[in-house]
Amino acid sequence: MNFELSDEQRAIQQLVHDLCIESVEPRAAEIDAKGEFPWDIKDLFARHDILGIPFPPEYGGVSGSALAVVLAIEEISKVCANSSLILSVQSLGSLPIVLGGTDEQKRRFLPPLASGEKLAAYALTEPGSGSDAGGMRTHAVRHGDTYVLNGSKTFITGGSVADTIVVFARTDRDGQGEARDISAFVVEKMMPGFRVGKLEKKLGIRGSPTAQLFFEDVAIPAANLLGPEGEGFKLAMRVLDHSRPGIAAQALGIAEGAFAVARRYAAQRKQFGKPINEFQGIQFMLADMATAIEAARMLTYAAGDALDRRLKTITVTSSMAKVFASDVAMRVTTDAVQVLGGYGYLRDFPVERMMRDAKITQIYEGTNEIQRLVIARELLKEAG
Repeated sequence: MNFELSDEQRAIQQLVHDLCIESVEPRAAEIDAKGEFPWDIKDLFARHDILGIPFPPEYGGVSGSALAVVLAIEEISKVCANSSLILSVQSLGSLPIVLGGTDEQKRRFLPPLASGEKLAAYALTEPGSGSDAGGMRTHAVRHGDTYVLNGSKTFITGGSVADTIVVFARTDRDGQGEARDISAFVVEKMMPGFRVGKLEKKLGIRGSPTAQLFFEDVAIPAANLLGPEGEGFKLAMRVLDHSRPGIAAQALGIAEGAFAVARRYAAQRKQFGKPINEFQGIQFMLADMATAIEAARMLTYAAGDALDRRLKTITVTSSMAKVFASDVAMRVTTDAVQVLGGYGYLRDFPVERMMRDAKITQIYEGTNEIQRLVIARELLKEAG
């Protein structure tokens, strides 16, 4: 099946595909094994304007199309989920500025992100508030033209390497209020009082740092407040509506990469005198994998297209794409390991890494259980 792409989107897709086959795929296993952020891949993406894809030209970017971002993340994820997170988090961390910032804030913060000179991150989750994001306790108190920020964040993807971090915090005086008391701030890593805590040791995406962040009397200029005070929670939810198709794209790419390995292996591996792809059991597995991937692709592309066309359905479309594609990624990578048998369980082949990386797509940007609640809520609204 084909989805109608513009010439620009096809060109971006092809550029990213070629770059990944040549320069990213050879590094993927090493990035996972060392568990270190791949600065060389970040620089590669910056040189080829990959990090500029999420941004419109007026702010130094090359596209600004959500579908173009989806296509790029998908291509990178086919060979290296760790590397795809460089682009995915650059988009996520900048979205609050794109969606909630003034023109002055956009012109101040976005060009260095679009060029790759600086990296972005998105700091919402706290130790006591994951799915219940409105239960956060990090707070900011205004003193004249400055907000003083105190608190901590956890599970922040790219938090240790980011230069520009959008942090959500309560702005009521006692820090015990409701979601309507949350505001969004742009924090820069050189601000006194900001520090990075421990990096988490994870099952997958080992080359993407997941950090604790601490804020101790961090003075933030009031000019770094995004949108009106108290509107930060609404902004955070809008951001996730826009970023979930990127996670769907990551899951889709991981599934496609695992399927490609399994299909090649099934054509080459012989048992009982013939390739294993001639056995009906393997054929049915491959058929189911391909069908699920195609369905995930259509949902994921539709979500990106809905964002570009600013359709009212973006909340439910984004959640559907994320939950379905991530479930597909987990199922397809597990089946790919099974097709390879004992070899699939070894690090000599990439499918065990892909299976480990796939799991996180069911968890971050809102767990799949939360996505099903979101979908159900939207459906009930439509039912009146």
